[in-house]
Amino acid sequence: MAVMFEKVAVLGLGLIGSSICLGMRENNLARVISGHAKSVETRQVARELDLVDEVHDTAIDAVKNADLVILCVPVGACGAMAKEIGPHLKSGAILTDVGSVKGAIVRDCSPHVPKSVHFIPGHPIAGTEQSGPRSGFAAVFHGKWCILTPMKGSDAQAVSTLTQFWQNLGSMVDVMDAEHHDMVLAITSHLPHLIAYTTVATAADLETVTNSEVVKYSASGFRDFTRIAASDPTMWRDVFLNNKDAVLEMLGRFSEELAVLQRAVRWGDGETLFNLFTRAREVRRGIIAAGQDTAAPDFGRGQAKS
Repeated sequence: MAVMFEKVAVLGLGLIGSSICLGMRENNLARVISGHAKSVETRQVARELDLVDEVHDTAIDAVKNADLVILCVPVGACGAMAKEIGPHLKSGAILTDVGSVKGAIVRDCSPHVPKSVHFIPGHPIAGTEQSGPRSGFAAVFHGKWCILTPMKGSDAQAVSTLTQFWQNLGSMVDVMDAEHHDMVLAITSHLPHLIAYTTVATAADLETVTNSEVVKYSASGFRDFTRIAASDPTMWRDVFLNNKDAVLEMLGRFSEELAVLQRAVRWGDGETLFNLFTRAREVRRGIIAAGQDTAAPDFGRGQAKS
C-alpha cells in the first residue's frame, strides 16, 4: 500500500492513539509518525514500543509540517489543544479527532482552526475498557465503524482522503452531521456506560452487606457491566458533560421504559415482560447479523486480541 501522508501527528497516545500508530505502521500509511503525550511516562513507553518516529514534549512541536493531525485526547481537552496548535498547523493539512461527542468538538475546536486547514471531526467506534499506550493494537479498528462529521462547506477531497485513511486502518466509514451522531451515540454508547457505572456503584454499596458475595457470585451480566465501568473515568466524565442534552433525552426515555418494566414486575404482568424481552432479543440478533458482534458464547472471560 502506498504511503498516504508524509507526516501524521498523533496527539495523545492512549488506547486509540497507540492503535492508530500501530495501524499506520502495519499498513505503511505515513512516512513519519509524530507523537505527543502529556505524561513523561507515556512518551517513554511510546519510544519503547516504537509507536512513533518522533516523540515530542509539546503538541506544537509534534504538529509542525504534519499533513494529518489527529486529536486523541479527552473531549474536554480538545478545545484547548486546538487553540494551542492552531497557529502552527500546516496549510492544507487535515485536522481530525476521535472523540465520542461531536457537537462539543465542533463548538470548542472550530474557532481555533485556520481557514487553510481542513477540520473534519471523526469518531472510530472501537476500543476496549483498557487505557494507556500498552493497550493499543492495530486490529481494534478492523470491521468497526468510523463516523465522520464534516461541517458545511468541508472540502470533498479532504473528506475522501480521511475516509480512505480509516478504511486502510480496517474501518467502515459513515458520514453524518454532528447533532445526529451525538443522539445516536447517546443511546448506543453513552447511556449504557451510565447504567453500567450506576449498577456497579450500587453493587459496591451492597458488597459490605452481602459479605463479598456480589463479587464471589458475579454472573456474566454483572461482569459485563464491570468491564464497561472499567473504562477511562476522565474520558467518560468529559463525554457526559459534553453530550448532556442528548444523554438526558435518552435517560428520560430509559426511565419511562423502566417504569413500565417496574409496573409489570410488581403486578405480575408476564405478557408485557415477555414482549419487551422479545423485542430486545431481536435487537441483539440484528447486531450479530450486521457483523458488529459474534453469537459465540462468552462467559465473561473475553477474547484474546487478534
